[in-house]
Order: sequence, then C-alpha cells, then structure tokens
Amino acid sequence: MDSQTSQPSQAPQSPHTFQVDLRGLVDLLSHHLYSSPKVYLRELLQNAVDAITARRAEQPDAPATVRLYAEGGALRVEDSGVGLTESDVHNLLATIGRSSKRNDALESARSDFLGQFGIGLLACFVVAERIRVVSRSARTPDAAPVEWTAADDGSYTVRTLPHEARTEPGTTVHLVARAGAGEWLSEERVLSLARDFGSLLPYDVRVGDEVIADLPAPWDRPWPSPATRRVALARHCHDLFGFTPLDSIDLDVPLAGIRGVAYVLPSAVSPAQRAGHRVHLKGMLLTERAEQLLPDWAFFVRCVLDTDSLRPTASRESLYEDETLAAVREALGERIRTWLTGLAAGDPERLAAFLSVHHLGVKSLARHDKEMLRTMLPWLPFETTDGRLSLEEFAQRHPVVHFTRTVEEYRQVAPIASAQGIGVINGGYTYDSELIEALPSVRPGTAVSELDADTVTAHLDAVDPAEELALSAFLAAARARLDPLGCDVALRAFHPLSVPALHLDDRAARHEQARAEAEEQADDLWAGILGSLRGSAPRARLVLNHLNPLIRRIGSLGDPELIGTATESLYGQALLMAQRPLRPADSALLNRAFIGLLEWATHTDPGKEDRR
Repeated sequence: MDSQTSQPSQAPQSPHTFQVDLRGLVDLLSHHLYSSPKVYLRELLQNAVDAITARRAEQPDAPATVRLYAEGGALRVEDSGVGLTESDVHNLLATIGRSSKRNDALESARSDFLGQFGIGLLACFVVAERIRVVSRSARTPDAAPVEWTAADDGSYTVRTLPHEARTEPGTTVHLVARAGAGEWLSEERVLSLARDFGSLLPYDVRVGDEVIADLPAPWDRPWPSPATRRVALARHCHDLFGFTPLDSIDLDVPLAGIRGVAYVLPSAVSPAQRAGHRVHLKGMLLTERAEQLLPDWAFFVRCVLDTDSLRPTASRESLYEDETLAAVREALGERIRTWLTGLAAGDPERLAAFLSVHHLGVKSLARHDKEMLRTMLPWLPFETTDGRLSLEEFAQRHPVVHFTRTVEEYRQVAPIASAQGIGVINGGYTYDSELIEALPSVRPGTAVSELDADTVTAHLDAVDPAEELALSAFLAAARARLDPLGCDVALRAFHPLSVPALHLDDRAARHEQARAEAEEQADDLWAGILGSLRGSAPRARLVLNHLNPLIRRIGSLGDPELIGTATESLYGQALLMAQRPLRPADSALLNRAFIGLLEWATHTDPGKEDRR
C-alpha cells in the first residue's frame, strides 16, 4: 500500500480562546507590572484627560474638567470627556488588551493621549473590589447613558440608564475599596497622589475644591528678573528633591517636545550612583526614577521635565529605550555641556564653586570630549608636586608632564622627584591618568611621560665607586636581610638630606610580590602553577641616601646583626613614609626591628658593671 495513502486524514480542529483569570491578572499587575498601588490614580487621571482630549479634538470649546471626590472608602472621578456608548463600553472596558478601533473617533487623537483604555481601568482592581462606570457619549448625543459595573472575579454587567441619570456628556467612575486598601482611597491620600501625578496637566483638575494643576510650570513662568527666577527654581528644587541646588540649567529641546530644568547637586555623589529624574508625559507624571534620561557623565544633576515625544513602557513607570530616547539623551547632554562652557567663558567664580564639588563629573565628560577638555584645561584641579594645579598651569611650568598611574606610586616618588626638580602629577585618582595622556591631543607640543621607579632612580646621583666599594660589606649585610622580603638595596645620593631611605617599586614588582606570596600559601598543585608564572619583573628597592648622616653612621657599623636590624628599621620607615599598606611580613619586621633596636640601646657590658 502506498505510504502516502496509509496516513489517516487530519480533520480540521476548531481554535480555542484563551481564558483569563482576572484575579490572577490583578495579582500580576499589583506585584509585577506596577511598583505601587498608587498608580491606580494615575490611570484614572489618564483616562479622564484622554477622554477630554478626544472630545476637544471634535469640539474645541468643550469643557475640560476632572473632579475627584473621596469619602468613606470610596472614590468618585468625574470628567467632561468624550464619553462612551454601550458599544464603546464592550470594546474598551470589557476586552483586555484591545484599544479603540482604528476608525473610531477616539483613535483620531491617539497621538495626544497619555495612556490606553481598558488596561488602565483594570489597574484600579489593585485597590478596588468593584468598579462602576457611568458614561454618556458626546459623539452620539441621543444615546442613553450607559452603566458598566465590574467585580474583581471577572464578571461585569452593562445596562442603559434613563437620560436624566447623566444629562451632560462625560464619564463618572466609582470605586469601592477592597479589604485592606481603604487608605488608598482616603481623601488625604487621593489629594497627595493627584498633586504628585497631575501638577502639570493642562486641564482643570480638582480634588474636592483643591486645584491640582500648577501651571505654567516653574521653568516656563515669567519672572521679574533672572535673580528672582533663580530663587524660585531653587525653592521648586527643594520642594521636589529636598536640596537647594548650586545652579539650574534650562532643558529646552523643541524638536523633542521637551521643556524642563536640571538642578545641580550641592554635594558630590559617586559616578556609579544612578540618578532618578522626574519625567512628565504630556503633563502627567510618568516616573520619578528615570535613570537613562541623561548621559552617564551627568550624574551631578537631577532633572524634572515634560515631554510629548518619549515612549513609556507597558507599566508607564519608566521610559522605553529606543532611538528617540537616545537622541533626547544626547540633546540634553549637549545642553549641560553648553552650560559648562558658558560658565568657563563668563562666570569663573560659579565654575570654580561647581568644580570644587563636581570636578569628577566634568573629568568624566572631558575623557570623551576633546573640546570640553580644551575648555576645562585651565580649571580642572589635579594633585601635583607643585600643589593643586590645573593641567594648563602645570604644563606651562614643566617641559615634560610626568605622572604616576597610582596614588601609591605618587607617594613614593613625589618628595624625591620634587627635590630633584621633577614635576609630577598624581594620576591615580579616577579619570586623571586618562586626561593627562590626552593632553597632547588638545595642547600640541606637550610631552607626557609616565614616571616609574626606574625613572626616579635614574635621576638620583650615583655614589663615588670608591666610597661604594668601601661600604660593600655593609651593603651585602643589608641585602641579605631584605632579600627574603623580595627587596633589593641600592646606594644613591639625593635630596632632601632629611630622607634616609626611599622605598621604590612599580606595578610589575608588586604583581610579582603578590604572586610569590600566593605561591607560598598555596598547595603543591597551585604552587606549581603559580611558580610557572614567575616573571623577570624587577624587584622593589630600598634606596639608601648616602648624603644622610644617619646612613653614614649605620654604614660604619661592623656588626652584621646590628646592620640587619638597622636596615629593617629603615625599610619599615620608608614603607610608612610612602603610606604603603603593610603586609603581615612587614608588620612583623617592624616589630622585630623595634625590639632589636631597644635591646641594642639598653645593652650593658657586664664587665663595666663589675668594675663599678
């Protein structure tokens, strides 16, 4: 039999429809989609404002009012919007995941809407056990008012009402609190949430008799003078964010539909700290924690703005990362960059006050922006052997800009380099070494060189060979004592005379030292692996100053044991002077050297005691 004819025929199967558990969906909304039950009020305001927007698209002179009344664990929200017919109720309120039909009049103003119908009203079940909607359509004046009543078990009823039940177009939403959620529907809480979410809404929104909207926004109001405006914005910042700003930066990007202000923090913050900005979408507060609004380098400001172009996520509590947001981020970053450039050009006192707090943020920006680095060269502070200077000042003083990559290296070489007339910049702080290395790109002809232990040693004067030969026994005893610590001993002549010894190493030497310590503590297998990684990196050096009187006296000692103890003391003192962290072996050496010196200092010849 033909294999093709042996297969049983497949009868077509009818499709099935997903069943939605409304209680499970509400739990999903409250615990996973929305950050807090408070968003229920935003959803109610959004639906009311969108309904007014839709009506005014057809009737520009239509009233634009939203009224909220809270009492006894219930909330009533009335709007003068476009209203709903019975067909609209079924399509928009009772069908999850579907917005209005594309040919519907509601869709004609969709670009001006804040949210979407249906899912927004469903969010009210987070705080309510029952929702009742009474609505009358402005588009179909002869249609009777319609009532939609829904419970959190997924059931709902729809019925028409007598015409006198609602005489004017618009919608009224009634909520009855679920058990344990009554506080969310209290008048005090509703007023607080409405002010937070709706302060920039363009319509007449009130809770009872309290007006919610506070327009125009503080940054758009006419003020008698720039000083008055600055004071008013500082007060607005304090009320909103809880701090008085160093300055305010206007954020006006017409092409992106953005108006707002950035407030400069009065104290330093970590670059890793993600800033939370307040973003309003067409007047409605979208989020207080918009982290991706500004470039990472602009961590020294907090923003509040209103936009009509950015796209919200499904929960409408954050911004969707897309090309529009990327373009807005770049535009806002450019606005802050322009503000900094303006300060540098015309207000050096305010710039200095800003940089004393936020130089790290500007350095972060200057790493990737040559023009900003060029602008900020006379202002950005760096730690140098000449004091706290800008790169421009330092480069004018020194033909070669020497720098170290770590704070430890700077502390090692700075005193000696300074005494030798070598200028050094501490590049160990965040971003500093990158900026120093970028200096030639914005200041042609500048020579930049990393200063390491070998370079410093090369600048120290060599000792006369005959004198060094006379001290060979002393140097041999000193080297033998420090060899177990991975440190060599060298003799040089340098200033200042008050420094008896200098501890020098570099990153390669420290890495080798760390590897050797790990090898000592590891088991046989791991020790073998670490041993195979042993490199030829130079070891640390204790450079003894032949010009120092103490070193000359120690060099004349004949007792190898005393020489060793003295050498350990010099090694420990050099480590402390360099502010290097002490290893356990170093701490033990310091203790041993201290006790040894005490014993030598208090040692008494028994023969002398007997002759007394």
